[in-house]
Amino acid sequence: MQKIVRRTIAAAAWIIIWQLVAMIIHNKILLAGPIDTVAALVSLSKTPSFWGSVWQTTGRILLGFFLGSVIGIILAYIAHEKSWVEDFLRPLVSALKSVPVASFVILLLIWFGSSNISIIICAMVVFPILYLNTLEGLKSTDVKLLEMAKVFRMPGGRRLRYIYLPQLSPFFKSAFKLAIGMSFKSGIAAEVIGQPLNTIGNGLYLSKIYLETADLFAWTIVVVLISFVCEKIITKVIDIL
Repeated sequence: MQKIVRRTIAAAAWIIIWQLVAMIIHNKILLAGPIDTVAALVSLSKTPSFWGSVWQTTGRILLGFFLGSVIGIILAYIAHEKSWVEDFLRPLVSALKSVPVASFVILLLIWFGSSNISIIICAMVVFPILYLNTLEGLKSTDVKLLEMAKVFRMPGGRRLRYIYLPQLSPFFKSAFKLAIGMSFKSGIAAEVIGQPLNTIGNGLYLSKIYLETADLFAWTIVVVLISFVCEKIITKVIDIL
């Protein structure tokens, strides 16, 4: 309860500071305050296009997140078992970690168009995060436990449940927390550049075109809330496993 109170006070303090700065600047184009932002959010939420954009963007980003996670985990297991696979994938993983998202977005726009670009970008961003964390977790697994499982002929499913998952759990938790935030950042950025219709990225771009700073902040709050909820759900699932 004390932690909740402290966090609530901190959040309220920043909101008050935000409102005071907005009042001092007194220019809604340069900086819209929290009151104007909430009003814009309420106004946007009354339109069908708002909810369509939220569902489309969220669905595509989560699909890309899922694909990148599955591919990263599977390839990490293969790389752990076959060292030549790890060596083969190392340049690709390094490139995906280092190359700016904008470069990939422009290239993918040329190849595939804008409709599903956020799915591909999210998968590309998530893959190296899950791959590297899973590989590190597998390498840190207690060798003695694996030898014991081999001696007692423990089935693969029980070995996964009682040896690998406990070892991988902290790696998965940190990886998924980072990956879900990066998914929304990169996915929205891809939409802003690619401009697929009825998406959050398109809404952000239109806010910039029409100098609607309150709408810009409102869309941003929506992204932060969706990312926060998804992170909490994923963390709870990992804790249950």
